[in-house]
Amino acid sequence: MARRMVIVGGDAGGMTAAAVARRRRDEEDLQIVAFERTAHTSYSACGIPYLVGGVVTDADDLVVRTPASHRGRGVDVRIGHDVVGLDLARREIVVVADGSERREPFDLLLLATGAQPVRPRLPGIEARNIFGLQTLADGLDIRRMLEHERPEHAVVVGGGYIGLEMAEALVARGVKVAVVEAVDQPMSTLDLDMGALVADALRAIGVELHLGSAVDGFDTGSDGAVSAVRAGDRALAADIVILGLGVKPASTLARDAGIEVGTSGGIVTDAQMRTSAEGVWAAGDCVEVRHRVSGEAVSISLGTYANRQGRVAGITMTDGVATFPGVIGTAIAKICAYEVARTGLREQDARRAGFDPVSARVESTTRAGYFPGAEPVTVKAIADRGTGRLLGGQIVGKSGAGKRIDVLAAGIWNEMTAEEFAMLDLSYAPPFGPVWDPVALAARKVADLVA
Repeated sequence: MARRMVIVGGDAGGMTAAAVARRRRDEEDLQIVAFERTAHTSYSACGIPYLVGGVVTDADDLVVRTPASHRGRGVDVRIGHDVVGLDLARREIVVVADGSERREPFDLLLLATGAQPVRPRLPGIEARNIFGLQTLADGLDIRRMLEHERPEHAVVVGGGYIGLEMAEALVARGVKVAVVEAVDQPMSTLDLDMGALVADALRAIGVELHLGSAVDGFDTGSDGAVSAVRAGDRALAADIVILGLGVKPASTLARDAGIEVGTSGGIVTDAQMRTSAEGVWAAGDCVEVRHRVSGEAVSISLGTYANRQGRVAGITMTDGVATFPGVIGTAIAKICAYEVARTGLREQDARRAGFDPVSARVESTTRAGYFPGAEPVTVKAIADRGTGRLLGGQIVGKSGAGKRIDVLAAGIWNEMTAEEFAMLDLSYAPPFGPVWDPVALAARKVADLVA
């Protein structure tokens, strides 16, 4: 009799695990059922700001595999099914669909519940035209509002990746945009000096920045729609508000069932993505993982991690051998004219982790300075003073700058020293970079500062 593998969540982590498990086991050995509360599976959440801004015109282009295509590959996907409880003793999940509740059995269970947007309890937050941005449906709702109501003023609350990408998308739609950020810079995953470059880029396209300012509440018009955002002594006009305050792991389902949840709020797993409950795995934005540099338990919501964790879960749930090795927080975004990227630890992260960080920042170009099309790039490298080990890197620059972060990430992942990294055998030709590539130049400069 076939075992029954149940997956809660139909996006990156869950459906990668399903696909891997199906390749390893046929339907006679393993039945795979996935429950997804929304109408969409396997789509690019990272593409939603580009859908809103009009760079991507068809929402279907963001969908990698529809529920029907998953079913055609032997995975029973059930959309519009909200899993509201786990009964580990009886090996059942509790599902609500079409207004009724029922129980479904499992032999193997994967929790891929993702993350949920931070939505603070503030006066007026339930007003119409205040949007979170977590699902494809959210993006479609925002685009529909922009097309039908033609708002003039938008406020984005939060200056992280999604918030700033949405700010740019709204500017592209002809909307006047203000960004309210509680800390003193946008893109707080960067150090202050690098975040300042991002702020300059936003102001250059007309975005109004209110930094070091927390939102106190929202004013509502007679029609029930938001009319202003209150931040300190300011009332910022708003026909539409985007909440970009980040996300937190959607781990309540696991916690309520007695599965261990860590200090970051994510579900605790081992390297094979097994949870503290027998026969239960977890993958994606809902889990807690180890940072390879700091050693800390962290929850970082990135599709790259979700897909890799899903692969590991799909293998180990079908009796194979695979491990997830941890993370270093490598990320990249396009913000206005700039490519913004980071990896490893910021200076403050490094100090908190017990390192003695030193840093160096260099300004260079994406091609040889004399070559047509050369664009400016600023690279920052962070190392440990005592050992010389590379701890982090950040890049802000124009076209051709950002993907250089991957070279820094490889060095940090493999615990290279700044001196070793500076001497890497990197490629060179004038159309692609200077003789000393900017990342090597930054590493060389920080290597001169360490013991």
